Order: sequence, then C-alpha cells, then structure tokens
Amino acid sequence: MPFYDPKKIEVMIEAEALRERIAALGREIGDVYRGQGELVLVGVLKGSFMFLADLCRAIDLPAEIDFLGVSSYGDAEESSGIVQVTQDLTKPVEGKHVLIVEDIVDTGLTLQYLVANLSTRRPASLRVCTLLHKPANCKNEVKLDFVGFEIPDRFVIGYGLDYKSKLRNLPFIGVNVGEGPPF
Repeated sequence: MPFYDPKKIEVMIEAEALRERIAALGREIGDVYRGQGELVLVGVLKGSFMFLADLCRAIDLPAEIDFLGVSSYGDAEESSGIVQVTQDLTKPVEGKHVLIVEDIVDTGLTLQYLVANLSTRRPASLRVCTLLHKPANCKNEVKLDFVGFEIPDRFVIGYGLDYKSKLRNLPFIGVNVGEGPPF
C-alpha cells in the first residue's frame, strides 16, 4: 500500500513525462552554456531539490551547484508575497554564469526577488529554469528562460513540492482532490 491515499491525489504529470522533459531541458541548457565559462546551478530550496538533482545529471557540462533557501508559502497553499531568505549561497557567483533552478513559478514574487538579489552579485549572466509555471497566477513578469511545463492554477504536490511539509517524495506531480490531507 502506498504512503499516500491514491483516491485523494490526481496525477497531473507522470514520472515518465518528468524524466523526458528534464532530459530535453538538460540538452537545451547544455547547448546554451557550452563554451561560455563557469556555470553555477542555484537550486531554490526546498522544492527544487529533486528537479535540480535530475536536471544537473541531464546537463552535459561541468557545473557548480549551490542553494538558496527562501520561503513565501509557509504551510499555506498560496504565496504570502513576503519572501524570507532562509539560506544564502555558500560561494560568490561574480563573473560566473548563474542559472536559477526553481520548482514552480506561481505569482513570480519570489523569483523577482531572487533575480534582483542575485543580479547585485555581478554574475556574467543570470537565467531562470523552472520545472512548472502557472501563467494564470503570475503577478510579476519575470523572464523564464527554460520552462518544463505550464500548468493550470492548482495547488500541486510531489516531485519536491510539498503538502504541509510532506509528500515531496512522490515521483509525479499531483493535485489533492479529496477532503483533508492526501496521506
């Protein structure tokens, strides 16, 4: 029996579709950065960790990996709009090509903050890769250079995205369709 209630979770993006799209993103990113200099993948914690792990293996280039911890949701299902930095980068990125790796761009508020923050650190270039994008919910226009999937404005869980700090370990992207917690 699974650790979640399958009657309460509708699968939106299957694990195989995730693997295929991430492999394609890795090839696209490799083509853009090949021969450009030092590449740093900056994963936005906590949600991007699974995506970042699979994405970095799909990029056929040497790359540094670092993390930024931010929160704008807490345990809520909607962004508060207030970005709190919970962990900063461990190394300078000045003169390096920085790729922000996000799990999801919802309102765009967190990403807008991150782009502004990282721009002040004088990277050679700054681009954004997101696994999921909810264009219907965007409040701020932020350029997305690489997008895995556009999704409708629904609260999604799995593959790094959580439901009240749980279910990040689902191998797919799903939606809670039942009453109460999906576990």
